[in-house]
Amino acid sequence: MNITSVHFGLYRDGDNNLDVVQSPVIDQAFAASAKDHQIAFTIEDTTARRDFTHESGARTESYGIRAGRVDGEVAVDAPHDPSSRANLAAFVAHTLDDAMHDGAKQTWLDLVDHGGGDGGGLESDTHHAIMSSTDMAGAIADGIAQHAKEHPEDAGRGIDGVVANQCLMSTLGFADALSRDGVKYLAASPETMLAPGVPTSVANDIADHLDDPTAMAKAVVKDTLSTRYGMPGMGSYAPAAAMDVLDLDPQKIADMRSAVALLDEALTNDAKGSAATAQVIRDDAASVDGMVRFDDGNLPWHADRPAIALYDMFAKDTRLSDDVRAAAKDASARVRDLVLAHGESKAFEPFAGASYKDAVGPTVHFAVSHDQLDPWAPKVSETHTAFYKDVGARKLDHALVG
Repeated sequence: MNITSVHFGLYRDGDNNLDVVQSPVIDQAFAASAKDHQIAFTIEDTTARRDFTHESGARTESYGIRAGRVDGEVAVDAPHDPSSRANLAAFVAHTLDDAMHDGAKQTWLDLVDHGGGDGGGLESDTHHAIMSSTDMAGAIADGIAQHAKEHPEDAGRGIDGVVANQCLMSTLGFADALSRDGVKYLAASPETMLAPGVPTSVANDIADHLDDPTAMAKAVVKDTLSTRYGMPGMGSYAPAAAMDVLDLDPQKIADMRSAVALLDEALTNDAKGSAATAQVIRDDAASVDGMVRFDDGNLPWHADRPAIALYDMFAKDTRLSDDVRAAAKDASARVRDLVLAHGESKAFEPFAGASYKDAVGPTVHFAVSHDQLDPWAPKVSETHTAFYKDVGARKLDHALVG
C-alpha cells in the first residue's frame, strides 16, 4: 500500500471549446504530485488534443499520477459523455477505490469544465448536454454509495471536498446539495472563471493543512487568486475575480437553509400584501449586482447575487417590515458562517474592471424581473433544485415577478 495524505479525483471534460486551454490542469497535477509524494491523482480526461498517449481524435484517457509520473497503465477508450451522471458516479467510485487502496486521509474531487451556477456544469458538445447541479451532486452520492456497496469495510469513506474548476459554482444551492452527500468543503468561484481556472496546486495547499480547515481554505483562495496565466509578452491574468472555500457542515447548512426559508417567507408575505413593498424588494435586490458583471446582457446569471450582500441590503432598509429585516440579518449571518475563506478583486481588469468587493461568499438566485427567472430553462435551469424548492423561492418569485 502507498500511503497518501490526499487522493484527488480529477474529472476533466474537454469535449467542448475549453479542451486545449484548460488542459494545463493535467500538467499541474504532475507538478503537485512531484512536489509532495503523498498526493496522488486518479484522472479521467475526455479530450481530442494530442497528449502523452500519442493518440489522435476524441478519446477518454484514464490513469493515475504519483510522484510526478504516470502510475500504472493509461487506459484509452472511446470518448465518454462527461455530462452523464452515470459516468461521473463511476469515476467517483473509482477514485474512492483508489483512495482506499492508498489509505488516503482525505479524498477530493476536482471537476474541470464549464459551469453555470445552480444550473450545473460539465458541458459536452458532442452530446449536446450539460449536467444539472442536482445530477452533479447526485452523481457524487451515487459514487459514494457504489464504493460502500463494493467495499463495506471502507463504507465510511466519502468525498471530503469538491474543487469546482468551473464558472459560477459557489452557490447556496450547490453547497446545500453537496452537504447532503457528506461533502465537507466546496472550493469555487461565484463568478465566471478564466481558463485554465483553479490551479491543481491547491492539492498541495490541502495536503499541507489537513488538520486546519481555516488555514487550508485561506491557502486555496490565496493560491487561486495569486496564480497568473498568459503568454510571455502578452500580459498575464488571474483565473478568478472572486474565490470562496465553504464549510458544508450539515448543521451550518441546515441553519442556513432554515434562515433563508424564513426570509423568503417574510419577503413573500410582504410582497403579496403591498405592491409598493414588492417594488422596494425588487429595487433593493437590483441594487446588488448579479454575476457576469462584465457582460452586456447576452448571458444569463445576472440574477445570481452575492447572498450576504443581498441579505444585508434587506436588513438595513427601514422601509421593510421588522420581520423581513430580522430574518435578513439572520440569513446573512448564517451564510457568513459557511465562509471559511474568500478573496475578491476590487476591480478585475480582464472583466472590464468590474468590482467584486461585495462578492464575499456564495450567490443565491434572486430575480427582479420575469426574464431573470430562469432564462435558459429547460436546458439549463437554476430553479429545478431541491434548495430552491425547500426555501420557498418559487412562491417568492411568483409574488415579486409573476
